[in-house]
Amino acid sequence: QVRVVESGGGLVQAGGSLRLSCAASGPTFSINAMSWFRQAPGKERESVASITWPGGNTDYADAVKGRFTISRENARNMVYLQMLSLEPGDTAVYTCAARTRPYGVYNVWGQGTQVTVSS
Repeated sequence: QVRVVESGGGLVQAGGSLRLSCAASGPTFSINAMSWFRQAPGKERESVASITWPGGNTDYADAVKGRFTISRENARNMVYLQMLSLEPGDTAVYTCAARTRPYGVYNVWGQGTQVTVSS
C-alpha cells in the first residue's frame, strides 16, 4: 500500500545541479530503507544512493561520491537527492524505491523521472 512518487527531473547543462524529491504515502512507518536507482538506455539499472531508517545510514555509488547527497525526513515521508556538478554520464531515468517490513528487497517502486545533462 506504500507508494512513492518522484519529481524534480529535467534538462540541465553540464556542471549544473538538480534536486530530486521522492514523496512516500500510505503506511510509511513500515519503510526501513529508500534508494535512488538510475538506468540509462542500453545499460543495466544501478543503485545510486540509499538511506535507512531508523539509523540514517547512507551509501553511494562510486560514480557519484562527492557530488550527490541523499537526505531524508525523520518521518518516512520524503527523501531527496541533491545532485551537483552533473555530467553527461549522469543522464538516465532516476527511480525512487522503498523497502518495507517484512521484505528484504526493494518492493515499492516509483514511475521514474528523466534527468538529461547536456554538454
